[in-house]
Amino acid sequence: MKLTHGRAVALMVVVTLLWSIAGVVTRHLDSARSFEVTFWRSAFNAVALGIALHWMRGPALWRNLLRSPWSVWLSGACWSVMFTAFMVALTLTSVANVLVTMALGPLITALFSRIFLHHRLAWRTWAAIGVAGAGIAWMFGHSASGGEAGAVLGTAVALAVPVAAAINFTVLQHVNHGETDAHDMLPAVLIGGLISALLTLPLAFPFQASAHDVGLLALLGVVQLAIPCLIVVRLTQVLSAPELSLLGLLEVIFGVLWAWWGAGEPPGTTAITGGALVVGALLVNELVALRSSPQTKA
Repeated sequence: MKLTHGRAVALMVVVTLLWSIAGVVTRHLDSARSFEVTFWRSAFNAVALGIALHWMRGPALWRNLLRSPWSVWLSGACWSVMFTAFMVALTLTSVANVLVTMALGPLITALFSRIFLHHRLAWRTWAAIGVAGAGIAWMFGHSASGGEAGAVLGTAVALAVPVAAAINFTVLQHVNHGETDAHDMLPAVLIGGLISALLTLPLAFPFQASAHDVGLLALLGVVQLAIPCLIVVRLTQVLSAPELSLLGLLEVIFGVLWAWWGAGEPPGTTAITGGALVVGALLVNELVALRSSPQTKA
């Protein structure tokens, strides 16, 4: 099927919907907690990706996996941090706090591009980084002053997700714009799932998940993670980075609404205030970038 710009936008909205169900599904687990939740989700994600990539790449996938270049393995390590930190954070603090913190990803990526790739940043991006940083500082400070140790720890763990995502995207930019040919980076997602599952397996004992829990975590591993990852790789060929970042903000909105409606977890005042600063800064920055892009389509 030819992927037009309109179809790509519609698919990205579907992707954000799939991503956003993690919080509400996690709130309906019976007994699985923390690292066990992460293990099952990552394990099912790795199995689903292994089957899909084997179908797409054939037996050569497994022969070439261990011979993958450093960029693929570094990207895989970043994916593993993202998979692990996200689920652990959800078990420590509210869905709104986690999603708002993750929304920092595009701004941290821009900052890393300036530091490591020497890309110049527009004044609006510097301003957005400052405002978004103030939003996260507000969330940290308010939680700490209120004695909410779990919220502080959960937000700190959630920060690992946008930082790892920023490193990952910086590596991809370096590879795609370097002197060597670009590598197939899709196996990096599979490597990330395998690493996350292996690292959290010893910490998951003793297993306490019920059959109900395992079924929900299988849903997250396949539907919320593996399928959207495969779709996004295809969408990067059609949508620009500002478009992807802008549409990706829908995950924050959808995720908070799912948790509110489906699990009775309304966003607190702290999350609303900090989220307004973070999401507002990113929204303005990406809208201006999209408007000024010469490739913007009507």
